[in-house]
Amino acid sequence: MTTDPQPFGLYIHWPFCRAKCPYCDFNSHVRETVDHDRWAKNLRREMETLAAMTGTRGRVLRSIFIGGGTPSLMMPSTIAAVLDHAATVFTMPEDIEITMEANPTSVEASSMAEFAGAGVNRVSLGVQALDDTALAQLGREHSASEALEALEEARRNFKRVSADFIYARPEQSIEAWRDELKHILDLGLDHLSLYQLTLEPGTAFWSQHQRGLFFLPEDGLARELYDLTQDMTTASGLPAYEISNHARKGQESRHNLVYWQAGDWIGIGPGAYGRIWENGRRVETRSRRDPSAWLDDVEALGHALDHKTEESPAEYGREALMMGLRLNMGVDLEKITALAGPRENWINTSMMDQLLANDYLELDREILKLRQDARPLLNSVLTSLVI
Repeated sequence: MTTDPQPFGLYIHWPFCRAKCPYCDFNSHVRETVDHDRWAKNLRREMETLAAMTGTRGRVLRSIFIGGGTPSLMMPSTIAAVLDHAATVFTMPEDIEITMEANPTSVEASSMAEFAGAGVNRVSLGVQALDDTALAQLGREHSASEALEALEEARRNFKRVSADFIYARPEQSIEAWRDELKHILDLGLDHLSLYQLTLEPGTAFWSQHQRGLFFLPEDGLARELYDLTQDMTTASGLPAYEISNHARKGQESRHNLVYWQAGDWIGIGPGAYGRIWENGRRVETRSRRDPSAWLDDVEALGHALDHKTEESPAEYGREALMMGLRLNMGVDLEKITALAGPRENWINTSMMDQLLANDYLELDREILKLRQDARPLLNSVLTSLVI
């Protein structure tokens, strides 16, 4: 993992899906038809405009991430056009990581070779479960067998393949998850994202929970499921390098590390966020969420930003602390202080001392880490620690 204090990435948001999953709170929309040529043109244009606005033209990109929505519904020619343009706007080294999220339906899997030909070199498959009943409950359109076939197709076309799975599902037992996770680990992937199911306001699952129709495992069982996950992944050579992400050494997601290390990135597409250092100040950008409004604004203005705010140095410190403590490698307080200013403006130092004394945190030569057995308590720790 890099120690570059300001890595730089590009996020591209594709907002369309075939259907809305009941747990999803991302900016995704269902459309019958999409004008791919128009979208390719305007993604390129917003990229060009934001690079000029932020002074990042020509900067070296560590990574590109195409997220959504369901980017594997994009035409490969659309992806190729956007990636080719990125190479003219930024500097793209030969070893750049270019990730695309994909669903493992048979239709999308059949395009893997074309996505690779368009320039994608890493794929992240949203498998979510290897149980057909669970997949139906999660609103997924693929079966477990389709997912396994899609993984094989992905591995034929990409050197780097990741897969997402959701556990701590309703009525899921320790035994059932142990068997499923063993199957997942036996696939031999180099990167896994393993998320406990959470209820987000505005989602169908949230609404069902509010009406007493949907229940998650009790906290005690959820903790057992988490501990089992850590034990099994570590024993298989895929320890967690972040709260929910596991990888063999050298296979960590470079793009997500840009976020977790509070690096710089530009976000293009509807609802895309960006963070960038500009004239000595940390700037947050966000584009309009509605796809039609986004298209209209980009065509009229060259961009669709509806939010651009300068953050104070202390706000950067809070961001770097909150994101960095998600990582097993922790955060370098000295580097954060150099950019964020006095620590008392962004970290509760007396609470930090108390958390250190109570073995929730550890500090070694200015590297602050969350102890392994305290990782499930991250949110509580951050509530106490961040000013």
